Amino acid sequence: MKSLLKFSAAATVSLAALLAAGAASASSFAIRSGQSAEGLGMAYAGAASGGIGMGSMAWNPATITMFPGRNSNWNFTYINANASYDPTSVTRLGAPNGPASPLQNGTGNIGGNGAFVPASASAWQLTDRFWIGLSTGAPYGLRSKPDNQAHAAQVYGRSAKVATINVSPTIGYQVNDWLSVGAAVQIQWLNAALKTASGVAPTAAPVIIEGDTIDFGYRFGINLTPFKGTNIGIAYRSAVRQTLEGTFRTPLGVVPVKANLNLPDSVVFGLSQEINEQWQVHAGVEWTNWSRFRNIPVVSQLNGVPVTSLNFQYDDAWFFSVGAEYKYNRDLTLRAGVGYELSAVNDRNRTVFISDNDRLWLSAGGSYQLTDKLKLDLGYTYIHVKKASVSYTGAHPQQQAVFYTAEAKPYIHIVSAGLTYRWDDPTETIPVRPVVRKN
Repeated sequence: MKSLLKFSAAATVSLAALLAAGAASASSFAIRSGQSAEGLGMAYAGAASGGIGMGSMAWNPATITMFPGRNSNWNFTYINANASYDPTSVTRLGAPNGPASPLQNGTGNIGGNGAFVPASASAWQLTDRFWIGLSTGAPYGLRSKPDNQAHAAQVYGRSAKVATINVSPTIGYQVNDWLSVGAAVQIQWLNAALKTASGVAPTAAPVIIEGDTIDFGYRFGINLTPFKGTNIGIAYRSAVRQTLEGTFRTPLGVVPVKANLNLPDSVVFGLSQEINEQWQVHAGVEWTNWSRFRNIPVVSQLNGVPVTSLNFQYDDAWFFSVGAEYKYNRDLTLRAGVGYELSAVNDRNRTVFISDNDRLWLSAGGSYQLTDKLKLDLGYTYIHVKKASVSYTGAHPQQQAVFYTAEAKPYIHIVSAGLTYRWDDPTETIPVRPVVRKN
C-alpha cells in the first residue's frame, strides 16, 4: 500500500522534499502555503470558493466543478523560515533556583536552509454535470534543526521532522446552475522523528522517537452561486487518526512502539465576488480543531506500557484572509491579499521545536496566460510572527528537571510558482458528442 501511495503521488508531484521549516506556514506543523501559487499571492482568500484556482480542491472538493474540460495544475513552493531561541534567564537544574546548567547557549536558527513543498491538482469533466479528479500535497510538515545541537534546552529538543504525503481522489457534481457538491478521500502517509538529549552534558547520548503510518480521512463541501459573479463555498475536512509504528531509542536500547496522533479536523468558508470585468474580491475564514491534539502516549508494542508521552495541549486555530485581483489585460492578472492567524500554540505550550505564534500574512502575486492552454502563476508571502517565548518553569506540559526560558522573533519568506494546463480543446463543448456515421 505504501509503495502504491508513493507511486500515485510521484505521478503528479516531485517527492524530493515534503518538509517545512521550524516556523511552519500555519499553526503548529501544518502547511497551508504549499498548495497553490495562485492562492499564496492572495493569502489564500477565497480558497473554499474557488478563488485560488485549482488549488481550491484541497479545501473544498466541490470547486472541481468550476474547471471545465480536462485540467492539471502543478505548484512548487519554497519556504524559508527563520527563528532562534535566545535564553532570557539562567538555565537551572532541578528547581527554578537550582544550580546552573552546564549549557547556557541558545539554539541558533532552528529553520535550517528552508524546504521545497510540491503540490498538484487534476480535474476531468466526464459529463456536463460530473467531474473526477485528484489532488496531492503535504498538509503537515516540520524541519526543526537548531544550528547548535548542544544547547541549553537540548533535553526538550535537539531536532524534529514531520513529513506527509496526502493523495485525495475527488468527485464533484453540479446539481443545478447554483449548487455544486463534492467529496474526496484522503490517503495520508506520515513520517515523524523527534530527537532529544538524554542529559544536560554537551555529549549526552540522544533519545529518538520515530515512526510512520498510512491512514485515511475525507473531505466534503458545497459551492453556491446565488447570483452571477458570486461564489460561496463551505467545506469540512475530517480528522486523520495517524497510528504511527516505529522505535524508541535510548542509551539503554531500542523498543518497538506505537502512538496515535489525532490530527485536527477543520471547517473552511470562502466568498468570491466579481465587482466588474477587471476587479474581483475574495475572503476566507478557516477553523482548525487543534484542541484535539493533546497528550499522546508512546506505548511499547512488547507489553502495552507507555514508555513516554508527547504532551502538546494545543488550542483551536483561526485564520482570516481577504484579497483582490485586478485583470490588467486579457493575459495578465495581478493580485494581493492579507491574512491573520490565531495560532494553536501559545506561551503556555510552546516548545523549542516550533517557534509558532499569531501571525500576519502579506501577500502578492500574478498570473500570465502563456497560451490558450497554459497559465503561469507566481506568488510571494511574507509572514510576520509575533514574538515567541518558551517557558519551561514548572507548568509546561513537557516539563522536566531543566528550567529554561527563551525568546525568538520568527519570520518567514515563501515563494511559489505554478503551471496550469488544459489537455483538451477549450473551444469544445463538454462532453463531446459522439460521431454518428452515415451509411
